[in-house]
Amino acid sequence: MKILLATDGSEYSELATRFLSCLNLSPDDEITVFHVIHWYPLYYEREYYYETLKEIKREIAPKILDTAFAILKSAKAKISTAIEEDTPEQCIVEAADSSGMDLIVMGARGIKGIKSLFIGSVTRSVAHNSSKPVLVIKRPGCGSPVRLKILFATDGSDSAADTGAFLSELPFPDNTEIAILNVISAPFSLNIPEVLHPGINEHIMEIEAREREMEFRNSERVAELAREHLSKRFKKIEVLSEVGDPSTEILRVSETLKSDIIAVGCRGLRGLKGIMGSVSRNVLTHAKCSVLIGKMCK
Repeated sequence: MKILLATDGSEYSELATRFLSCLNLSPDDEITVFHVIHWYPLYYEREYYYETLKEIKREIAPKILDTAFAILKSAKAKISTAIEEDTPEQCIVEAADSSGMDLIVMGARGIKGIKSLFIGSVTRSVAHNSSKPVLVIKRPGCGSPVRLKILFATDGSDSAADTGAFLSELPFPDNTEIAILNVISAPFSLNIPEVLHPGINEHIMEIEAREREMEFRNSERVAELAREHLSKRFKKIEVLSEVGDPSTEILRVSETLKSDIIAVGCRGLRGLKGIMGSVSRNVLTHAKCSVLIGKMCK
């Protein structure tokens, strides 16, 4: 597996680096420690200050890579480093594509509130625009003797199936536990006044009951298909079904289970609809644990 570790030298990047050091990597795996030097516009009267800042950042860049390299020295994978100068999110996405990476790993700075929704962060932009799966590390999620817990949210779609397949390929520790969650949408109510349509409520309830039964059967089928595939890789699997809003239930179950990683597929929404938020975007924004954003295979 080829992994692009994007690092800016922050404590969040260090968490992501330490997470990788805990995986069961082999000499066939490759990790590229990637750092982007980015220039923010400065409005000084003298060019001297701007040039000085450039020199400082270029001097610090190799030290950032060395720090990550030192953390990964015990990993059996091949480790290489790379430095680029440009917009971070663009460089990371393009580097992953051009180098044929299987996964992008990066830390999250945990920006909250309105700023994160409309301005975003480098992490959010990469997760949204990358064609590769993106693992965003939000807190420590690995390290002996801790047992890694993964919540895999699936709706039976192609993107969810691809995410499940990708989970089976990742070199997680052997004692990793996985919970498969399928969320059934909340019942839709017509709210027809009984006094206006005598007896119609009973008929509607019968229809809703049949629909709900079909939904639960479909939920069981979706979960069982995921279990069948993941059982080839993971020894301990739990299957769960919940009713409600998908984002809300995924986040709630994750906190209940004390999950280390939420794995969810991304349908690749763009434009205004993407900004308003899909399930994967909402989970990435609000999850307290790390999040793996899966992508559909091409």
